[in-house]
Amino acid sequence: MGAKATAARALEQGRGIVRLAPTWVPRVFCVPGRRIKLHPDDYYALGANRGGIDERWFSSTTPADNGPLTSKNEGLSQIVVEDGGRTEKVLLRDAVEELKGDVIGKLWETCQRWPMYSKFFDNQAALPLHIHHDDDHAAKVEQLGKPEAYYFAPQVNNHGGDFPYTFFGIQPGVTKDQVREALKKYAAGDNRITDLSVAYRLTPGTGWDVPPGVLHAPGSLCTYEPQKASDVFAMYESITGNVVMPAELLWKDSPKEEVGNYDYLLDVIDWEINTDPAFRQNRFMAPIPVHDLDDMRAEGYEERWICYKSKDFSAKELTVLPGGTATIKDGGAYGLIVLQGHGTMGVWDIETPSLIRFGQLTADEFFVCEAAAKKGVTITNPSACDPIVLLKHFGPDAHDNMPTV
Repeated sequence: MGAKATAARALEQGRGIVRLAPTWVPRVFCVPGRRIKLHPDDYYALGANRGGIDERWFSSTTPADNGPLTSKNEGLSQIVVEDGGRTEKVLLRDAVEELKGDVIGKLWETCQRWPMYSKFFDNQAALPLHIHHDDDHAAKVEQLGKPEAYYFAPQVNNHGGDFPYTFFGIQPGVTKDQVREALKKYAAGDNRITDLSVAYRLTPGTGWDVPPGVLHAPGSLCTYEPQKASDVFAMYESITGNVVMPAELLWKDSPKEEVGNYDYLLDVIDWEINTDPAFRQNRFMAPIPVHDLDDMRAEGYEERWICYKSKDFSAKELTVLPGGTATIKDGGAYGLIVLQGHGTMGVWDIETPSLIRFGQLTADEFFVCEAAAKKGVTITNPSACDPIVLLKHFGPDAHDNMPTV
């Protein structure tokens, strides 16, 4: 059966909600933090030469860019169709291309694709200071710019890792000459570029907005990361946590003619945002209730905005209280990951796994098509004790009631 027929059957089977298989992604320069529920024996399931699996991608139609060893369909989410004892899969990317607005609604007309994805990245140590290009710089290598946001879900942060602090931006007063000199020292050893940045302590249950062009070295909390559908980046720090970054990563996603031009690397930096004296005030995100809390609790649920400062995506945390049933309507298609509890969602049983083997299917990740989102998704929590908690990631223009903070 072709992709279009399989995807249509999945939509029909789930009444507009499709189930997704886990999508695991390794990074050769990272040490897994082991909080994303993968079995301890499976963090190097793709081979030691690929690095440890430290990421799980959600609702992704964007392939991972992991160099020449990247495996086929790495980073791409798959829809699962089970029927009559048989299991079939179809890429979410192919389903969107074939069924268009039946899957993503109005976004097909404006974007011609599903324009975002989310992930967990889960590292024992901090990541190197790096940057994601804006649309103009990314277009020079036929890619898209990458804004992103962070939320530190308590359910996946039973420990903080080695360095639960993130470096953001550039200290006010630092000059471009100082940054250029640090970049020129990349291949000579530790270029100590974080000496020019500012570290902020990370708090579970909160988040940050990270526009393109902002230097950042994410700390060691397990991070939920909605973002624009791109994997464009360049590493500006040469050594972190005694791990040496390959020299070619400094020039990743630079046009060939700009390799060796340190002024081009400086141009990628959004100097105004990086040196903003009110960076924390403008980029930190505390959760904001979607409606009055007492009103929501009376209807058996709580919902909060957790990522709300980007025009390219947004995210909400939904809690269905013990014994509660709630029908939630949204204005656009979205993906979701269940972090706590079990129950039903539409025709589906949903549950939070304690441990996942590499290649195992789960019932914790789904994609909700626009028509189903607008009609309303009903979630029932049969537990007398445990709430159902899930995170929902949206593309642009899904809401008319976004916070204006």
